[in-house]
Amino acid sequence: MRRTLRARICLPALLALTALGLGAHTSTAAPGPDGAPAPGPGATATAAQYSLNSSLAQRLGDRSAGSYLDSATGELVVTVTDAEAATAARAAGARAELVRHSTAELRSAMDALQARAAITGTSWGIDPSSNTVAVEADSSVSARDLARLKKVAASLGDRVSINRVPGVFTKEVAGGDAIYGGGSRCSAAFNVSKGTARYFVTAGHCTNLSASWSATSGGAAVGTREGTSFPTNDYGLVRYTDGSQPAGNVNLYNGGYQDITSAADAVVGQSISKSGSTTKVTSGTVTAVNVTVNYGDGPVYNMVRTTACSAGGDSGGAHYSGTTALGIHSGSSGCSGTAGSAIHQPVKEALSAYGVAVY
Repeated sequence: MRRTLRARICLPALLALTALGLGAHTSTAAPGPDGAPAPGPGATATAAQYSLNSSLAQRLGDRSAGSYLDSATGELVVTVTDAEAATAARAAGARAELVRHSTAELRSAMDALQARAAITGTSWGIDPSSNTVAVEADSSVSARDLARLKKVAASLGDRVSINRVPGVFTKEVAGGDAIYGGGSRCSAAFNVSKGTARYFVTAGHCTNLSASWSATSGGAAVGTREGTSFPTNDYGLVRYTDGSQPAGNVNLYNGGYQDITSAADAVVGQSISKSGSTTKVTSGTVTAVNVTVNYGDGPVYNMVRTTACSAGGDSGGAHYSGTTALGIHSGSSGCSGTAGSAIHQPVKEALSAYGVAVY
């Protein structure tokens, strides 16, 4: 399986979670009631919608091309390729939308891109709201490579759309407030547990660097690496070895913390927040799922693209919505406010890989 993830812890008391990402400014969204930036412009997903999205994806299989939240109505829209699937979606409580391309067709297009145009600085993923594979090419992609990408995309017809984005897709291990190892500083995303043992998850490109992690630069170790995976995936697991029993919450950088009680897969169109040690709390919208990102040191798969931007030092931070953990910050390109692309690893994949849970 291809996966990715990141995590966050607080300092001394290790009470909360933060992040480390790339090139962005703090969101200018109006503050919410707790003083943190308000959620992005997308719809707010409910626990029932997360569950319905997951169950219909399993039930409909290739007769669907994914789901998204309608930003105007807040409804869960399930894209389907036949009338029978539409009836099933409506009966389950979703709005059905007939589309031309199934998930299998869109995945086939991504396979073709991977085989013929796996160019560093590109990414692609499924956007159910447009029933396309949404491709992005950053500023490092040469004119020659862009021409090759466009030629491959043209051969795939209306299944593929291409957008040029500023900046360079990159993951960063620099700056940030929370965890130090291998001469670098990263952030953790979520505190997790297995039985009575406590851990945090963070970016695999961070845990690749060191087995021992501290909460202050040059300080005593607070945890030891128990797993790491990057590239292909981007997640790592660190076990607390200092006797800490940290709370399962996320730092809002205003003196408050957001409690995390569950984990889910993000839905295209939903609003999302990111907590990171450099840009603090930013907000945005989920724009694509099943995303492949071609970093300079190798691809990662099955990621999520958002507009909850970041800057150097945010890698490994927490992507969440309300009390629900959604992802671990991986990287970004062209971030400024809520413009550009920020990438996260679905946190449920990481939790499953290590047999741990948020709390």
